[in-house]
Amino acid sequence: MTYQRFEDLPVWQEAIRLAEGCEDFLIAAKDRITYSKRDQLDRCSLSVSNNIAEGFERGTKNELLAFLYIARGSAGEVRSMLCYFERRPALVDFKFEISDLKSVAESCSRQLRGWADSLQNSEIEGQRHLNDRSKAEWRKGVEAKKSKARFDEMTRETMKAFPPDHPMRMEWERKNGPL
Repeated sequence: MTYQRFEDLPVWQEAIRLAEGCEDFLIAAKDRITYSKRDQLDRCSLSVSNNIAEGFERGTKNELLAFLYIARGSAGEVRSMLCYFERRPALVDFKFEISDLKSVAESCSRQLRGWADSLQNSEIEGQRHLNDRSKAEWRKGVEAKKSKARFDEMTRETMKAFPPDHPMRMEWERKNGPL
């Protein structure tokens, strides 16, 4: 599936949910957390969705990947802070909220990792590199791979029709493995 807007990305939606949940937690626990720690959690939780958005809008695969890793780092920072808060006696009443937020942060991290892995294996370099010619070349490459796969399957089926001791089949199996 191709997304046209970062707001439609499931991982961005999860990241916004994380930022909203962290803000709600910070408002509820305001008097039990120092200002600097509240500020840090507030900034790193919003950083996840902001970096996803910025990377999405950049236009190249390498820039997108860099921002996805920054977003993933911010999700880790959120989890680390939540682990700290979970250990604080003054926040024992918030164990459920903290645990839920940690799960959302972990979900963001997993989704970001999966997206980054798929991008690293992609031949597309990003919107900035896409023009009519590069799109046509990419489509041509996809069609060539499909044609090769069809040809390979037809050859395989043809080789199956030969007896196992036929020289052509034996040579084909030597190169490609048993049928």
